[in-house]
Amino acid sequence: MKWLLAILTIILLATQYRFWVGEGSLAEVTRLKRQLDQQQEKNAVLMRENRQLLREVRSLKVGTEGVEAKARYDLGLIKEGETLFIFLDSEEAKK
Repeated sequence: MKWLLAILTIILLATQYRFWVGEGSLAEVTRLKRQLDQQQEKNAVLMRENRQLLREVRSLKVGTEGVEAKARYDLGLIKEGETLFIFLDSEEAKK
């Protein structure tokens, strides 16, 4: 009878070990769920960036207004006869 109890105890401990610590354990499943959530958040951010870039590409392809706006914003270009004013924030002026 003692042998049977010992064998059953060993089997119980072995199955519990796998459930709590081993491959496919509760801890591993929790870690993988957390990892999945983080990856889904990253994917959502990247999808928003892709949509923004796609809108920008379409705008640049359609006409000169998009190209002009991009040049003005990124390169500080101005048209002939215009005057460029640059306003600095108080923090930027201290630098």
